[in-house]
Amino acid sequence: MAALDSLSLFTGLGLSEQKARETLKNTVLSAQLREAATQAQQTLGSSIDKATGTLLYGLASRLRDPRRLSFLVSYIASRKIHTETQLSAALEYVQSHPLDPINTEDFEQECGVGVVVTPEQIEEAVEAAINRHRAKLLVERYHFNMGLLMGEARAALRWADGKMIKHEVDMQVLHLLGPKTETDLEKKPKVAKARPGETDRRTAKDVVENGEAVVQTLSLMEQLRGEALKFHKPGENYKTPGYVTTPHTMDLLKQHLEITGGQVRTRFPPEPNGILHIGHAKAINFNFGYAKANNGICFLRFDDTNPEKEEAKFFTAIYDMVAWLGYTPYKVTYASDYFDQLYAWAVELICRGQAYVCHQRGEELKGHNTLPSPWRDRPTEESLLLFEAMRKGKFAEGEATLRMKLVMEDGKMDPVAYRVKYTPHHRTGDTWCIYPTYDYTHCLCDSIEHITHSLCTKEFQARRSSYFWLCNALDVYCPVQWEYGRLNLHYAVVSKRKILQLVAAGAVRDWDDPRLFTLTALRRRGFPPEAINNFCARVGVTVAQTTMEPHLLEACVRDVLNDTAPRAMAVLEPLQVVITNFPAAKALDIQVPNFPADETKGFHQVPFGSNVFIERTDFKEEPEPGYKRLAWGQPVGLRHTGYVIELQHVVKGPSGCVESLKVTCRHADAGEKPKAFIHWVSQPLTCEIRLYERLFQHKNPEDPAEVPGGFLSDLNPASLQVVEAALVDCSVALAKPFDKFQFERLGYFSVDPDSNQGQLVFNRTVTLKEDPGKV
Repeated sequence: MAALDSLSLFTGLGLSEQKARETLKNTVLSAQLREAATQAQQTLGSSIDKATGTLLYGLASRLRDPRRLSFLVSYIASRKIHTETQLSAALEYVQSHPLDPINTEDFEQECGVGVVVTPEQIEEAVEAAINRHRAKLLVERYHFNMGLLMGEARAALRWADGKMIKHEVDMQVLHLLGPKTETDLEKKPKVAKARPGETDRRTAKDVVENGEAVVQTLSLMEQLRGEALKFHKPGENYKTPGYVTTPHTMDLLKQHLEITGGQVRTRFPPEPNGILHIGHAKAINFNFGYAKANNGICFLRFDDTNPEKEEAKFFTAIYDMVAWLGYTPYKVTYASDYFDQLYAWAVELICRGQAYVCHQRGEELKGHNTLPSPWRDRPTEESLLLFEAMRKGKFAEGEATLRMKLVMEDGKMDPVAYRVKYTPHHRTGDTWCIYPTYDYTHCLCDSIEHITHSLCTKEFQARRSSYFWLCNALDVYCPVQWEYGRLNLHYAVVSKRKILQLVAAGAVRDWDDPRLFTLTALRRRGFPPEAINNFCARVGVTVAQTTMEPHLLEACVRDVLNDTAPRAMAVLEPLQVVITNFPAAKALDIQVPNFPADETKGFHQVPFGSNVFIERTDFKEEPEPGYKRLAWGQPVGLRHTGYVIELQHVVKGPSGCVESLKVTCRHADAGEKPKAFIHWVSQPLTCEIRLYERLFQHKNPEDPAEVPGGFLSDLNPASLQVVEAALVDCSVALAKPFDKFQFERLGYFSVDPDSNQGQLVFNRTVTLKEDPGKV
């Protein structure tokens, strides 16, 4: 009942029902807002209008010191504070004046209480700003940054109503320029910033490959929508260069359109024999993204034709990673769903004289430009009987294969369509002892699912002719195969076989070790899926293979986490600090903003007592020139407390090592501003923190020219540093695996699944800033 009353109260302030429900989830914020609204109602004696409600919400969500709530509500309710600018000034004032009593006269002067800004003053200030930029405004017209005009007017009239200034800017600009034209309504093209020394201007579609700066500014959807890629329209496959038509093509395309309704259809077809890596992220974004951008559908199809290497955990992990990246398959299918149809088509292919049973061994089939099989021209009836014998298990593995009669672009002759394998299948069990190959299965599954755009990486270009050939040889609908460039990263190994070698050698723990570039590893390290998708968008849909620097991916991670990871404080190398003149008998509760740049996102509370811990590197007895943190005669501020500490005594152990510090404190506004503010913890939690660096020392660990001893000889011995007794503030006590935080001044961190109740483990995702040594 209380929740319903609060919901009604909050919506009465002008909050949407969704925003009100979100507010109720935050117990500290909802309690403070409830108190503010109740007091305001008592003062007003009537309902609260939306403008006042907005200010009350801003106050409740941004006020750090609850003692000042009643004081500030009285000013809002009496409309002495009636603008956002005044509220911000009031909050800043009470934060910088924590001691009682508040000087009311000084407060009102600092917050513009009683100041009246007339419409004439606003008109004059806007007119002056427009005159300063008149020439540029006439050239750029409505593409001009109008925020500049409003900013200058507000700077001249600090206490003016922002809405009134915007209205005046809009009116005067309209009077000067007239109504918007079609040119004014066109979106202003984004131009990537050139690096120092560059004279060329890159367009939004330009991408610099091989690890250089990526300046792709179009979103992935913009890159994939409509005509952006020059792909064929559904049903117009025959317009694609290189597409092979037959007398049946147009009828098949007509039937295809009747089934699909002209809808774009793509598929992501991974083999379930390993964990997806960063290169697959591009494939996922391309396939699912192209369908999404063009109102189509995308299948997740497991190419489960090799039972020897397939495991249930890989199916689950692949599906989880697709979902983690934000995509939902239209349908999950398996190549094994179509085994009966694929077998029937293989029989049909033999009947048409386009396939034969061969007894050459695997080593005889390797390489290109091999000699024709001596069984290539055996009678159709003989191949049919032998293929049936293969189906019934009358041949050992390697004794017989079914081969198709064609020569591929790379010179490979008569690729294998079926081979004998006596490994039970995870879905079909012992039903089959022959399994189709990728070359045979892929295009026919695409045909069955009526895929419109079969998107694959560049290395499959050599299989395009067999793709078209097989569909046409069976007179079935033939999709179009389009190739794009693979995405690789420097300092990385993504091969399944080589990752298994790393695990066997003890270099990494498993597929999800945060030093790897598998998607499960990146998730465990704390990379947000949005960052990976943004990275793929920046790389762009290129045809050429791209090998990128890891720091470009890390930059995308920082962009996302800066806006989504709440702040906390942690100390990796603790040094105890005792405040000898602590101003209270017990610890104070400090309100710390979750996001200092946007205090509307709320606060969390941490204790501040006479015993605190700082980073050992934030103190030096004999500082070098330019050192700004704690030293003799050099005080520092403690972040968020409003206090400055000054060194009084250094306590050392028998070995001469500094064990603790004794300091005094004062209010920040009671003296000269310190040169630096440092983070700290008080009454902290002990946790384990894992600091990760690159796994390999060279850019291309698999290149014999760069690493003659092989990739296992290139391991970075400092790729993992474990801090077993780090300290973190208690605001993270209830954190769950994969929760993310910015530890102030240290970097971004994510809770590892190894965490247990009472013992959190954090992985460093990325540092706050790019290491200048990483190039």
